[in-house]
Amino acid sequence: MTVSGYSRQRVLLHWLSAAVILWTLLSGFLVAGFEVSAHIKESVAFFNVSLTTVFIPFYLWRLFLFFTHTRFSGMKSLSLVEVLALFAHALIYLFVGAVLVTGVLMMDRPIDVFGVIEIDQPLSDPQLIVLFVTVHTWVCVVLSLLLVAHIGAVIVHEACNHRVLQRMSLRLCGKPGSGRLE
Repeated sequence: MTVSGYSRQRVLLHWLSAAVILWTLLSGFLVAGFEVSAHIKESVAFFNVSLTTVFIPFYLWRLFLFFTHTRFSGMKSLSLVEVLALFAHALIYLFVGAVLVTGVLMMDRPIDVFGVIEIDQPLSDPQLIVLFVTVHTWVCVVLSLLLVAHIGAVIVHEACNHRVLQRMSLRLCGKPGSGRLE
């Protein structure tokens, strides 16, 4: 499998995704796992709900671009490392989507997006909401582990002079041959 280079749009969406996902995972685990004031917990929850709600269309656009810019040349032509990388990336996309969906479904109140717009909560059954809170938590844990593996792979590639960070920089985006897998 090859990709048709990393366009400026794809690079920007990658780093936007990284910032939003890392912030929400880290801050969410922080307020869930440590003693913090109710004010901080509420502020982080409000900000994260607003941020991830705004992020959903960017995620969908990124997913669309990944699939439309990726040319599947057949699994037989891929090396084992490429198959593993493709599988890992697909899992990351899948789990980001699952985090976003379960995040919406676990809402026990209307979704307030930065005080600008309010979206009705999709579910009203308290048992379903509790179920989605549990699923959301575990999906976040798995996504965190996938991201640790992803970042670890980047470090290994960099140590082997494969320069994946350089290919994902805004300076080189859109140049021919600038990437294989996102």
